Amino acid sequence: MHVPVMCAEVVELLSPHNGGVFVDCTVGSGGHARALLEAGATGIVGLDRDAEVLVQAREALSPWADKVDLAHADYRSLPAILDARGLAVVDGVLADLGVSSFQLDGVGRGFSFQRDEPLDMRMDRSAGLTAAELVASSGQAELAEIIFRYGEERHSRRVARAIVELRRREPIRTTGQLAAIVRRAVPGPPHWRIDPATRTFQALRIRVNQELEGLDRFLGEASRRLRAGGRLVVISFHSLEDRIVKRTFRVLETDDTFPLRTLTRRPRQPTEDEVRRNPRARSAKLRAVERLAQANEGGGGR
Repeated sequence: MHVPVMCAEVVELLSPHNGGVFVDCTVGSGGHARALLEAGATGIVGLDRDAEVLVQAREALSPWADKVDLAHADYRSLPAILDARGLAVVDGVLADLGVSSFQLDGVGRGFSFQRDEPLDMRMDRSAGLTAAELVASSGQAELAEIIFRYGEERHSRRVARAIVELRRREPIRTTGQLAAIVRRAVPGPPHWRIDPATRTFQALRIRVNQELEGLDRFLGEASRRLRAGGRLVVISFHSLEDRIVKRTFRVLETDDTFPLRTLTRRPRQPTEDEVRRNPRARSAKLRAVERLAQANEGGGGR
């Protein structure tokens, strides 16, 4: 079962205790949304690009069915989703950018190399190339660039060369095949602290789902849909995402049209107790900003 990361911190920062409408842009199985509703939110708009996890969210949030509006949509379509619902502004926005436990552990999803299964990796299985199709169709130089850029794998050229050499003999269709290729290609000690396939799998997943494309634009659009006093909270799980969030928030702070202030000069991270209970929270970093009132908006706030 998916355990929402840094749930107490999300509720503290979004502060739904006086009511308000909040958007969970990656609603997943509904853990964060449930916590916001229990704390006093009067409305939740939940988005997720994975139709399968939305089934879980709908069940988890069924006690608040009259307060919850779920949509099968990518978080980057936030403006269109709000416009369709007649919401010019909202009280808070949350984006938990991580892969859910349902996706990592789900049979046949292909996100993990813990089982040998089809190499898919798509968050939205109704669209886009699978990881197997990406591996089959990309040239060696392109594969090396993907693995280096999105996985920060310094042996990316060796891995790409090994992939191309094997696929000349047989198609690479499963997670087990790919993991074995990477382990043979990456030099190192016999007992790794982190499996050498981890970075390559991360790189392919990011590329398949285009996880970094448009993230900065989304952050700008989300901040502009906040009412005065509203907050945007973002949880990232690897350095590539966190750099974009940090840089974009700095830029947005200088925009006098929609003034913001940063609430987290340094990212918040999970407590040791949370990491013990949920090891997948280990790499999480939370950043947040608040929309300030403009001069012609008076005091603003909720």
